Amino acid sequence: MKKKDEKSKKKSRLRLMHQYYSYTGFYKFVGNSIKKAVIPIILVIAAIWALDFYVLDLNKLLVTVTETYPPAGIIAVFFLSESILGLIPPELFIAWAGKSAFPIFYLSLLAAASYAGGIVSYFIGLAITKIPAIHRQMELNLAKHIKNTRKWGGFLIIVGALLPIPFAMTSIAAGFIRFPFLSYLMFGLLRFVRFYAYALVIFEMV
Repeated sequence: MKKKDEKSKKKSRLRLMHQYYSYTGFYKFVGNSIKKAVIPIILVIAAIWALDFYVLDLNKLLVTVTETYPPAGIIAVFFLSESILGLIPPELFIAWAGKSAFPIFYLSLLAAASYAGGIVSYFIGLAITKIPAIHRQMELNLAKHIKNTRKWGGFLIIVGALLPIPFAMTSIAAGFIRFPFLSYLMFGLLRFVRFYAYALVIFEMV
């Protein structure tokens, strides 16, 4: 009897969660995000292919970059980008990792840098709440992200970690609403999955 009761409780919870996310438009949001994400991914991959085929030898360029600049400097630039607003597409750095001496090692460092950059963004969001003037301005600028994070919490962080949505924006919003930090760290680990999944495609191209 106890097992049946526990199962029925779990089913009812899952049903309630499903109803909540359906009612609040989470599934529609994820669907639209995936649709929007497909185009940038295709454009970036097409740009990499076009550069390599028509403009310059991308393989040679990436090899030159790996030989000219120290890996620590490249990863540091990427970390700064991921800590602010994700200004530089991660795909370019993944392509660089593919031409390095140790592709998987540097890919893992890039994923760790992105994850760490997200943590910095989380604390930026947290710090903003303590400065009234900036708090009000950011509440206007990030209104949509903040509203969605309040509604969907961890599920939105998962979407931000996996899809080509600026992870920094999601992380700032999470810090802004004081989303539980340990839960944020756990959900943010999916950032590693994104990098390894993208590398399966990009490493083949470069």
